[in-house]
Amino acid sequence: MSRRLPPLYALRAFEAAARHASFTRAAEELAITQSAVSRHIRTLEEHFSCRLFERQGRNLQLTEPARMLLPGLRDGFDALERACTTLRVDDATVRLKAPSTLTMRWLLSRLSRFRHLNADIEVQLTSAWMDVDKVDFQHEPFDCAVLLSDGHFSQDWEVTLLFSEWLIPVCEPSQAGEPWGLSRLRATELLHPTPDRRDWRRWLQRMDLSEEVSLKGGQVFDTLELGIVAAARGYGVSIGDLVMVTEDVTQGRIGLPWPTAVASGDSYYLVWPRARSGQDRLRRLRDFLQAEVAAMQLPKVELLG
Repeated sequence: MSRRLPPLYALRAFEAAARHASFTRAAEELAITQSAVSRHIRTLEEHFSCRLFERQGRNLQLTEPARMLLPGLRDGFDALERACTTLRVDDATVRLKAPSTLTMRWLLSRLSRFRHLNADIEVQLTSAWMDVDKVDFQHEPFDCAVLLSDGHFSQDWEVTLLFSEWLIPVCEPSQAGEPWGLSRLRATELLHPTPDRRDWRRWLQRMDLSEEVSLKGGQVFDTLELGIVAAARGYGVSIGDLVMVTEDVTQGRIGLPWPTAVASGDSYYLVWPRARSGQDRLRRLRDFLQAEVAAMQLPKVELLG
């Protein structure tokens, strides 16, 4: 079935004029003359048999039909832009989305080394706070993402496991010393990296301490990073990720009061769409991050899967 649509250039002129409320500014954006914008608008008005703009003094106002047309038209241009971006050839740039704590604790320093070793690739990192890690490659401007997940992803994605999440208590270094006992853990304020206290709950359940240690009270934070920083400054004991705190433990900035790490059941994955251009540069980033994980020396603690 053929679709009788008005010319794309006319729709583009209308969208720009509506957004700027000005034919002159629309013409400047589109690099055409103001009279050309006016002609394109008349083409649409003839196609739809209605007026799209009205003059009220010096102001340009949308008519009711124009207000009905504009949202769908904007969505359409957004979809066109996303489709063209998918096939865009730009071998010099990787646009990466990652959780904020992972960025600060692990990823940022490694991307700096990656850039040094791969001068022909630029990584544009967006660090985002995500209560539930996710990415929408259809609507977000990213080539790839690192996500904390149970591993269930779209079949259209390339998926690489980086490392598993191991939850472990963290504190100010001088408070670590000998491993803590239950009485000391009970007497210390628990810091919660998430409002639902899920990380402490997972650790205590796996340690068979759910009935022994109360989760009530204690400072609540929005991110793992804030909980770790507060614990390192002596405000209590928080739950951290073993991989995330390894460098700080090695350098004496964070202590491990109870040297037992518990698997959360989630892991960090690097993901990207198989249909995305620039697969070679994405694989180079993947190989580098995997090598970085393999080279890490974790603190000697008990691991409970």
